Amino acid sequence: MKLAIRILPAALCALLAACANAPFQPAAGPVEIPSSAPAPLPPVPDIESPAAQPAGADVWTRLRGSFAMPGCDADPAVLGWARQYTRHPKQFESQLQAVLPRLVYVQKVAEDYDVAGEFVLLPWVESHFRPIAARKHRPAGMWQLMPVTAGSLGLRVDRHYDGRLDVPASANAVMKLLEQYHKQFVDWRVVDYAYNAGEFAIRKAIRTHGTPPEQPAIPRLPVRKVTREHLTKLLAIACVVREPARFNVSLPTLPGEQRLVQADVPHAMSMAQAADRAGMTLDALKRLNGAFGSNMVDTAAASYLMMPAAHARRFNDVPLELADSNNGGDLLRAPPADAPAPSSTGDASLLRKHTVKRGDSLWQIAHTYAVSVDQLKRWNHLGNHSLKPGQTLQISAPN
Repeated sequence: MKLAIRILPAALCALLAACANAPFQPAAGPVEIPSSAPAPLPPVPDIESPAAQPAGADVWTRLRGSFAMPGCDADPAVLGWARQYTRHPKQFESQLQAVLPRLVYVQKVAEDYDVAGEFVLLPWVESHFRPIAARKHRPAGMWQLMPVTAGSLGLRVDRHYDGRLDVPASANAVMKLLEQYHKQFVDWRVVDYAYNAGEFAIRKAIRTHGTPPEQPAIPRLPVRKVTREHLTKLLAIACVVREPARFNVSLPTLPGEQRLVQADVPHAMSMAQAADRAGMTLDALKRLNGAFGSNMVDTAAASYLMMPAAHARRFNDVPLELADSNNGGDLLRAPPADAPAPSSTGDASLLRKHTVKRGDSLWQIAHTYAVSVDQLKRWNHLGNHSLKPGQTLQISAPN
């Protein structure tokens, strides 16, 4: 990152650290939509592979170097929340270790947008980095975004796919929003107020009361208690990262093989197939890719899956043609060159046929021709999913 605070002399750093900083609480209400909603985000590029990062890169040192808000002694409430978080040091360390892959991924995205390092810890305040599933008209994901807010940020939200639970897409959307807030408000403390209380409310407060000074650390703008506490909590968890020894905790490390990366998915496939190919349990893969509303990877929504680097390497190394004898069919391959153009209706006026090849599965054939497995079974009087090489299947209803 290029945050100015990184290059200030030590004396000025000490002065800034002494500045008080104001707190908030976890987002209890929806994040307000910005006045000019940003255009939908482009497809999320693959984030730098862990293998490309320096060996032994100190995540925590880099994170501290990107902090831009007041430190532990900014306000008594900051220390109070820091002690609350770490009242059971071993439990805290265990919780932090569990969320570290997501945290490290978010850190890289924050650096790309030049966002203050404290906001890497924002999901801790919102959800403890948990991918909270959506409920109707409720916030979801580790950023706790409302559906309407997610839509304004270019995230798709429907029953098939929820971008709020997509780690790369949601992180990019939120960091882009925070970047825009900082351009408008200049002060990172006020940016956090805006995230919790809404851009419009904070803009109105500043018009009425002016830009808050550096002191007190918690800006005295007329905002709700929950908004002040939100900032307080953000500064508190950053305080623990700044001075872990002060709270008798050790910050965990993350081996490169466990860092999250995007594994490209060239064709639609079931989550079970993807998990088997990556050498992961289905539950573990789903926890990292909760955006998909079904057991299928919808490449029209996201053509990648998040997984630890070691599993991504295995996923990419296994040929798509490799048969999965455990689930009775192949991992999906590209459609055969001679396959008829897919029909969205399964047109009954055209009698199409498919000759079963070794490794073909009903699901794969149905996907190739844009029909359902139930249709294939009905048209061909199949009682189960068993197929034999050389068998001929009708791909439309008989006349």
